Amino acid sequence: QVQLVESGGGLVQAGGSLRLSCAASGRTFRSLGMGWFRQSPGKEREFVAAINWSGGSTPYADSVKGRFTISRDNAKNTVYLQMNSLKPEDTAVYYCAADLSGVGRTIGRGYAYWGQGTQVTVSS
Repeated sequence: QVQLVESGGGLVQAGGSLRLSCAASGRTFRSLGMGWFRQSPGKEREFVAAINWSGGSTPYADSVKGRFTISRDNAKNTVYLQMNSLKPEDTAVYYCAADLSGVGRTIGRGYAYWGQGTQVTVSS
């Protein structure tokens, strides 16, 4: 069992930055792949970024590449998503998820555990 708690969402103007955090508990964090996904009203959940167990692989969605950075701190059992140059189209509920395989896959069905989500709103 893995418990995930996201934080750091909020309201920001276009061009601004936010850093999301996801604290994990219940299983050895360093063995987990971690991912960030998002969902906005009327749209399907979409992949944002992922990181494998070692931090050596970090795939990104094309829409966020160059603006978002995923990282992890295994000592704090936490994964982060630094979001810069935010755009109104980044507005969504952001979810972190845990991949038991350690890979950090780009598809949602590869993840066994999900957080409750944190709202990010970018105003124009």
